[in-house]
Amino acid sequence: MAMVCLTDFEEYAKEHLSKATWDYYAAGADECCTRDDNIRAYKRIRLRPRILRDVSVSDTRTTVQGTEISFPVGIAPTAFHCLAWHEGEMATARATETLNTCYITSTYSTCSVEEIAEAAPNGYRWFQLYVYRDRKLSEQLVRRVESLGFKALVLTVDVPYTGKRRDDIRNQFKLPPHLKVKNFDGVFLETGVPEEYGIPANTLDPSISWKDVYWLQSITRLPIIIKGILTKEDAELAVEHGVQGIIVSNHGGRQLDGGPASIDALAEIVDMVQGRIEVYVDGGIRTGSDVLKALALGAKCVFIGRPAVWGLAYKGEEGVREVLQILNDEFRLSMALAGCRNVAEINRNLIQFSKL
Repeated sequence: MAMVCLTDFEEYAKEHLSKATWDYYAAGADECCTRDDNIRAYKRIRLRPRILRDVSVSDTRTTVQGTEISFPVGIAPTAFHCLAWHEGEMATARATETLNTCYITSTYSTCSVEEIAEAAPNGYRWFQLYVYRDRKLSEQLVRRVESLGFKALVLTVDVPYTGKRRDDIRNQFKLPPHLKVKNFDGVFLETGVPEEYGIPANTLDPSISWKDVYWLQSITRLPIIIKGILTKEDAELAVEHGVQGIIVSNHGGRQLDGGPASIDALAEIVDMVQGRIEVYVDGGIRTGSDVLKALALGAKCVFIGRPAVWGLAYKGEEGVREVLQILNDEFRLSMALAGCRNVAEINRNLIQFSKL
């Protein structure tokens, strides 16, 4: 079957992954209202195309944190890629290296950061980090990714506790015995503490606060990007605390159910930040026109989570490449049909909010 759009990959993955694995990737929190609204929200936004603009030549390149990427779509941090494909994150890293875009590697990878860096030595990578009760765990990860050439730290701030994902509870989700959270290999001794997503429960620190941003700045010179901001108030605090970027995100609808779709939160954050730092968005991007809408609302780049995993499930590295290439082609076409020759010409005049 020809894979024409991202939903083709979704259907393939649902058919071929085990139920527990599919449910883990698909899960939202509670009633999944926010997860589903992430997608619906894009459909409420209408475009205002301009015509007769000579779009015979188009250019999708942009920069993130001063580095050029071939188009404004990167891979968001998602856990456990080896559940979808045996090479896991190494395949994801190679695909993003080939297409010259940004891959945010998850702390919860089933390949180590060393294996990922070795698989794609010239890839442009950021590292997603949590703050743990034992700060040394976080600090050791920072040291490792610095030495491996990762270019930024993405601090996830919306998980003081893990959201209630009903299907995972029903399935009693656990990593299969042959897989583990490779970055913590040998770190946690047998403690008898129940496991939560591959590491002992209660390892994350619910006391995390803005002072931990200062702590992170004190131990690294890498740019710090905060992931999980949904309000202009927190965006202003992020700027005041000297971070280099924000990812507007609701964790794929997996944390607080009933919060805004990330695309609906984007405009107020962009307006508050006023270009002082870069703003990105993830959650619900399924087409090239979704990418165009996000950029028109002020995002510098978007990141995709679940679609990358569907690509892995389909054909590993090649599947991820196909997913990214489809988004790139669709984005280029949508951009041209809207009258834009390059990303600099995309602005909020392109957006009309529908009355629906």
